[in-house]
Amino acid sequence: MKINFKNIIAFALLLTFQFSFAQKKEENIGTEVVNVVKPYTPTISDAFKVSENPVLDDADNSKKEAIKYSIFSFPVASTFTPSKGKAEGVEKEKQAHLFNNYATFGIGNYATLNAELFVNQELGNNDYVGGMFRHLSSQGGIKGVELEDAFYDTAIDLTYGVREKDLSWNVDLGYKNQVYNWYGLPTDFGSLLSPVDRNDLINGINPQHSYNNLYLGSRIDINEGVFKEASAKFNHFSDNFGSSENRFYVKPSLQFDINETTIKTNIIVDYVGGNFEKNYSNANSIKYGFTNFGVAPSFAMQQDDWTFNLGVGVFYSADLENNDNKFLVYPQIKASYKVVGDLMIFYAGAEGNLEQNTYTDFVAMNPYLSPTLNIAPTDKQYDVYAGLKGKLTNTVSYNLKASYVNERDKVLFKSNDYTETSTNENYALGNSMKVVYDDMKTISFYGELKADISEDLAFGIDGTFSSYTTDIQQEAWNLPSIKLNAKVDFNITEQWYAGANVFFVGERKDQKLNTDIVYVTTPSPVTLDSYFDLNAHLGFKYNERLTAFLKANNIANQNYQKWMNYPVQGFQVVLGANYKFDF
Repeated sequence: MKINFKNIIAFALLLTFQFSFAQKKEENIGTEVVNVVKPYTPTISDAFKVSENPVLDDADNSKKEAIKYSIFSFPVASTFTPSKGKAEGVEKEKQAHLFNNYATFGIGNYATLNAELFVNQELGNNDYVGGMFRHLSSQGGIKGVELEDAFYDTAIDLTYGVREKDLSWNVDLGYKNQVYNWYGLPTDFGSLLSPVDRNDLINGINPQHSYNNLYLGSRIDINEGVFKEASAKFNHFSDNFGSSENRFYVKPSLQFDINETTIKTNIIVDYVGGNFEKNYSNANSIKYGFTNFGVAPSFAMQQDDWTFNLGVGVFYSADLENNDNKFLVYPQIKASYKVVGDLMIFYAGAEGNLEQNTYTDFVAMNPYLSPTLNIAPTDKQYDVYAGLKGKLTNTVSYNLKASYVNERDKVLFKSNDYTETSTNENYALGNSMKVVYDDMKTISFYGELKADISEDLAFGIDGTFSSYTTDIQQEAWNLPSIKLNAKVDFNITEQWYAGANVFFVGERKDQKLNTDIVYVTTPSPVTLDSYFDLNAHLGFKYNERLTAFLKANNIANQNYQKWMNYPVQGFQVVLGANYKFDF
């Protein structure tokens, strides 16, 4: 390493000059002789690291003196005029046009036909009229089924409504026709008959069962006053076996304040009455009639992170045919607590209700019933539950719930026993179901997870796990212990979209006996296999009006039984289009 001595000498002269300049002029610093014994040769070990937080040792590093000051202000005239502000322009997205009407048409295998038409027209500034037509049918063709298995479901609804500032109301008129077939013969049907007699018996069965439903309903909502809302409906239901049912209910709701507390009161008057021409043994007709009167006041309270809704339901049920009247009281209590804001909310409650059962509702759940039913309300004494719900992230929500339900006269669907006699009714050959009632307790756990990951992707999954305890019935007929559902929807591009859903239903139990056979030991209930059903759809938006779609159901092509001896259609595909329009 070479050292430039010229630069060292220049630096030493400059440093000497700086020190001499800093001294006071009148100060005499004297003279001194310096003998250099050895020239200084620095090495790298002589260097040291400068402290990041040096310690100051300075006499002037003392506490600063506080300074007191005041401001003397006086007005000054100004001629400044600010220019008008101008908002920065924001590019707005084009809002999608909302059409008032649409038509859907689709066809598929099993000769499936699906059609819908919805129209809505404003008549003035406040009133409107609308209508809906729906049709879904299939010509059947289920593998292994010996009887006709086609079905038709057609409905038309008309509505007229008025929307004003403080009042809105509407009236609806509708008609629905359904045709189903009792095609679920037992697997060993006719095994005790000769082949000829068996064929003659099967060929003589007419399994068709049709339903007709006519209804008239209305609803009113009022923004001011004590009277808040009310709904009323009359429904007439009948079938081709002479069965008839009428139902009428009115449900007003009142709301008023007492000492800064809002009290809401729901009132219900619910009547159902009907008859079946025969019971299952063809002995006598069946008549039924119930009128339920109910009043359910409640009020809400909120304190800190707690929210309470305290109420009670008081009902009087009159059995018009048997003069068996009951006075019933139910809890209607709900509470919630924000544990961590909206991220975690604890909720709990105890609720009960008197549920009016009808032939109309039973058919909606199971269309393969015999027209020989016993109709009675269900006394849901209490449903005690607790759970947690909230958000894991801004786009992911959850819900966990545990419940314990105690019910009297709980409705269960069970297969009818039968005989193999040609004089039987078309539904009395092991191919129909009935309703039975039992006092039952149910423990269930429910979980749900939903994720709106983006505008183009949404996902959801939920499951229910239940355990049943019956009082009279041998089993909780046709109730599964496990039910799972999952769904996903996503946009592929601006024009293409798709989705899928799958559901799983666990094992159920049912029983039907051929009473022509004398059993030494009555056979045990039959366990129906669990099943899953995978469905998917694909759509293409040609423009804002026209969309084509392709739907596939039961993609796994499982020949599972939803009800005992009632297998479903296999792989199904429907191709169709939806068109939106305005008048």
